[in-house]
Amino acid sequence: MKLRIVLADDHPFVLLGVRSVLLAADDIEVVGQACGARELLQTLEAVPCDVVITDLTMPPVSGEAEDGLRLVQRLRRDWPHIAVVVLTGVANAVLLRAVAHAGVVAMLRKTGPMDDLAAIVRGAAQGLAHLSPAIERELAVAGGPSDLCLPRLTPRESVVVRKFASGGSITEIARALGRDVRTVSCQKRDAMAKLGISNDAGLFAYVRAYGLL
Repeated sequence: MKLRIVLADDHPFVLLGVRSVLLAADDIEVVGQACGARELLQTLEAVPCDVVITDLTMPPVSGEAEDGLRLVQRLRRDWPHIAVVVLTGVANAVLLRAVAHAGVVAMLRKTGPMDDLAAIVRGAAQGLAHLSPAIERELAVAGGPSDLCLPRLTPRESVVVRKFASGGSITEIARALGRDVRTVSCQKRDAMAKLGISNDAGLFAYVRAYGLL
């Protein structure tokens, strides 16, 4: 019996590439695909499968379901018999450790080689864990996969991060909170340092993945 796979990614070319790699294997069948979290959950409700290969952060649409870490947790809760393989471009070690702790079987870099994908999927169906070398290095440098404590932001830092990720500028946030612009800027910078994030794009991805909005 063939392994039944469902794919989820918001980039059509990624879906096409992964699908073509898997279809080259005689013992693997792609039974469904989705371009977002909500569509993935709907697919799993209708289509039996053995392994899900999903992106970690997919831009939400109106009424979208969980994304990122919350999506992985939902998959493990509602479909515990399905192995979850994450294919991601996220490089934040804190987030990757949390995702690993949530129960995924394998995590791979989108930019990495796909030569072994079929073998990794077969192993995932049997519960064999796999981390791509790039992700393994990131986790090792940041303290290893066993270090699962998430950094704690102060309440004020959390508010600033959420408002910034929702589209507010530093000036707008300062005005809304009745704070000095320099204070808000410093709180945002301190929060990013605690989270191990070096740019705004990484901050947006982190907030989306953890469902902090």
